[in-house]
Amino acid sequence: MALVKYGGGLVQMSGSIAGTTFARNTSGNYARARTTPVNPVSSLQVARRTTLAYWAEYWHETLSAANRTGWATYANAVTMKNRLSDSIKLSGFNHFIRVNTFRKCIGQSACPNAPTVLSLPDQDPSFSISASVATQLITVTFDDTLPWGDIVASAMGVFMGRPQLATRNFFRGPYQYAGSIPGNGVSPLTVAAPMLLVLGQHLWCRARIATGPTDSRLSNPFTDDCIVTA
Repeated sequence: MALVKYGGGLVQMSGSIAGTTFARNTSGNYARARTTPVNPVSSLQVARRTTLAYWAEYWHETLSAANRTGWATYANAVTMKNRLSDSIKLSGFNHFIRVNTFRKCIGQSACPNAPTVLSLPDQDPSFSISASVATQLITVTFDDTLPWGDIVASAMGVFMGRPQLATRNFFRGPYQYAGSIPGNGVSPLTVAAPMLLVLGQHLWCRARIATGPTDSRLSNPFTDDCIVTA
């Protein structure tokens, strides 16, 4: 489905209509022929789909009515951004799935209880990375004094993009899970690169903060990039 923004005429589009995909990068808006990606049915893909299906069923069959109401209250209080940067509201079901699927991905326990803090966790403006060929590790520097850092059950999930040429100036994904920073971790910490690091490559990493166990919220993503060193 394509999102369209109207003004005096057509201002911006994102998504696909018929055989054309509309998007935007640092150079501006563009349109390209729509392609259907190959479905590799990898073990990781199957695991993610299984997790989504599990939490969808959990919402309908297991979660209490009071908790569903709590998630709805949280959703009504939290404003998100769509692909056109417009302010939107997700449903309580959407937030429940996004939080618990992410926590499962980074190896954290589930948080079925609705959040009591009616806002997204703060991003970490100090987040930065460096990467070494010798160790094949990504060093993550972060602010360990932020509120999530006082809670062991909270975590920062770190995801690595496929390394690019040093001349590449932007990266939109995809990202692969590299590791998580525990809530009681002391900066800096390292995570193992899930893909081979080569000297001089340009590397991007993306992170999100998941709070828990009773305050089950998930931040918006934040990124940093570096050139791989020896």
